[in-house]
Amino acid sequence: MNSVDLVPSFTFDNFVVGTGNRLSVAAAKRVAESPGSSYNPLFIYGGSGLGKTHLVTSIGHQAGLDHPALKVVYDTLERFMDRAMEAIEAGDRDAFRARFQDVGLLILDDVQFLAGKRRTQEELIRVWDAMSARGGQVVLTSDRPPQEIDGLDDRLLSRFSGGLIVDIGAPDLETRVAIVRRKAEEQAQELADGVAELLARSTFSNVRELQGALNRVLAIQELEERVVGTDEAGRLVGVGPEPKGESEFGDFVADVSLAMDTVVSRSAEDQQLAGAVMRWEADGYRTSRLEALLHGSHGPSEVEEAVRAFEADVDRLREIDAQIRSVDPGAPELHWGVLRDPDRIGDAEAMLAAVRQRRQPLPAPPSEYQFARVELDDGSLALRAARAAAEQPGSRYNPLYVHGHASPVRSALLGALGNRIAERNPDRPVAFMSGKAFADELIQALERNQVEEWRARFRGAGALLLEDVDILADTERAQEELFHLFDALLRSGAQLAFTGTVPPAQIAGLEDRLRSRLAAGLVVGLEDRAGGGAEEAEGPGGDAAAAPAEPPPPQREPAASLSSGADGAGGHEDAFFLARDKVVWRWPYVAQWLTEGDR
Repeated sequence: MNSVDLVPSFTFDNFVVGTGNRLSVAAAKRVAESPGSSYNPLFIYGGSGLGKTHLVTSIGHQAGLDHPALKVVYDTLERFMDRAMEAIEAGDRDAFRARFQDVGLLILDDVQFLAGKRRTQEELIRVWDAMSARGGQVVLTSDRPPQEIDGLDDRLLSRFSGGLIVDIGAPDLETRVAIVRRKAEEQAQELADGVAELLARSTFSNVRELQGALNRVLAIQELEERVVGTDEAGRLVGVGPEPKGESEFGDFVADVSLAMDTVVSRSAEDQQLAGAVMRWEADGYRTSRLEALLHGSHGPSEVEEAVRAFEADVDRLREIDAQIRSVDPGAPELHWGVLRDPDRIGDAEAMLAAVRQRRQPLPAPPSEYQFARVELDDGSLALRAARAAAEQPGSRYNPLYVHGHASPVRSALLGALGNRIAERNPDRPVAFMSGKAFADELIQALERNQVEEWRARFRGAGALLLEDVDILADTERAQEELFHLFDALLRSGAQLAFTGTVPPAQIAGLEDRLRSRLAAGLVVGLEDRAGGGAEEAEGPGGDAAAAPAEPPPPQREPAASLSSGADGAGGHEDAFFLARDKVVWRWPYVAQWLTEGDR
């Protein structure tokens, strides 16, 4: 289908979140994560230029990344209507509807133009019903809520109301400032102090007009290769040196100017307060604390202390801003209004702690843990499986579960696996920790209200290696978090490996949904060997499968790999691990056990 292309820059990362759009953004992200199952349809309405198209385009981009097999179509209602009319006039409605038969996510922009278009509405109903029958997701935007669209078919109105209808409001001052700064950064330009705040305070009916004003400033800077100051920026966007009655900023300046002009009726303390308010307002900080003093009685010492305390809080906000940038230069918190409000120092401190928690390095395995030092002979299934998993992390023996009573050996094996993965994939961190440490970290995150940051640390891991997972038995929240983390990491291609004293099936107090996932990979005991027939290796589901009775393998180098050519040694195929009826006969991830010949 020749649908309108998705604008590359319209992504969630480039969308500034504020109080006016927080709910719509949260709903959009949920739809992108699980299209067809959350808020279907999603109907976003709001005035022109407030970011509706940017937001729904972000859904298309994110859904396409998270679900590569999903076919995403974005269209304006006008284009949809034109195609429908062409098909109707040509007497070929079936061909038009067939265009949508494999679409998993349909995004229609500006559906207010459905008003009075009966035939287009009929075609949309048909397409919609066909998509709904196969679990497709529909996302729509409009400049008004469904009930205010004149001449809308009751069937469409009921369908719109069956999902989530959410409005997107005008951005507040802080959000407008963040938008201006973000747009300037996208064009690799810096603004002079106070310019972003001046533009944000100017009277514009929507974000497009605000961006147009910014473009005029940036054009001057780019063409003349100089920085535009606040006075010139004000003239460029129509905010002259004289206060404008219709401008919030102009009204404020007029009020303060009046106070300064009538100095005979104002005290020196009021003048000091007014000057401080004007200074910090120009720098983009909230000054409600100082403004409140202008309306009361106060002595010189009180004013001095108030101004000094305010300036100290501003300095601390700047320190927090710098510390956040040093920890995470791309932190979204940098664009939040908290860092511009001296009355929210506590929130800013908590935000800094949250960023540090999120960016705290994952615990890596000790460097001394190496395969050559693991006290297991080469015939050990656990050792050979760990070597194979290290060669193809995330795709072979995932998850790997090793059990046995020799705790130091289990730790050494798991650590060696982690170090080998880290060597091969240095861009993705490896998390190596005990089940107790996992639970303790979660408790600390709960105490600090930083659970989301704690989760984010682990979701970026290339491998999660958890020792003594049976310690989590009978816990509730720790098992729940591990369950969700397990699935998220598996989808991202990360390697999962666990150890315990007993197989998953024997861990009392372990939730069935977690037990089944631990047992779905390769479960192997430390005592298991590839030959001899007397020992057992547990396959998917925790079932024991007798090891094949075959002659001992020929002598070879200790580092020989299970797969052909791995590590450049041996070139031997391990018949035991390739025997699906022995090990992977119920493996749920088909693509992970197909051999090259099967493909």
